Amino acid sequence: MGYRGKVKERNQARRLRAKGWTMPEIAQRLGVSKSSVSLWTKDVAFQPRMWKRPPGRRGPNALQRRKEAEIEALLAEGLARMATLSEREFLVAGAALYAGEGSKTEGEVRFTNSDPRMVAFFCAWLRHFFEVDESRLRLRLYLHEGLDLDAATAHWAKVTGVPREQHRAAHRPADDPTMRRTKHQFGCAAVGYCCSRTHRAVMGLVQALLTCEVAIPG
Repeated sequence: MGYRGKVKERNQARRLRAKGWTMPEIAQRLGVSKSSVSLWTKDVAFQPRMWKRPPGRRGPNALQRRKEAEIEALLAEGLARMATLSEREFLVAGAALYAGEGSKTEGEVRFTNSDPRMVAFFCAWLRHFFEVDESRLRLRLYLHEGLDLDAATAHWAKVTGVPREQHRAAHRPADDPTMRRTKHQFGCAAVGYCCSRTHRAVMGLVQALLTCEVAIPG
């Protein structure tokens, strides 16, 4: 899920990795996630390239290099441990995600997040495990004034598969100097589906997840 249609980025990631680029560098260069880079380049031999430092600028010190190496190693380990989700694991993962980020208010399944990977995961989960009437899906965008509304709308329409005509009016808070300066380029998306039965079914999964026994060997 999420890797189809990116053959160009995959090939470029493999070329850069072979040249000694780190995963964070490749992800930033191509505008993709580090997990995607790790998946695409896991079989590419890696040899850190020699840095050519600009005049007056220090290169990464030993502590920074160890940190970077540890991040890469643990990312690869995480992908190896997780591997591919079974249908049951997909069901449980979606319930856990909704337990943390979904609306508990009766009558509407609503999931809000600024991370497109989480929103895409939720949409895929909802569509897979429930009978969803696509025409009843809604999306509301939370985007700070000064950011590109058209670009953000197109972005989230692509991520969620919810067409523009089903988007509600965007909420655009005015700039506030007391708020944090870092703002998400495409804002935060809330995907909603008004169906009491579906919401009750989702909450049933959430309650089951939070009350079931955990079987840990040993």
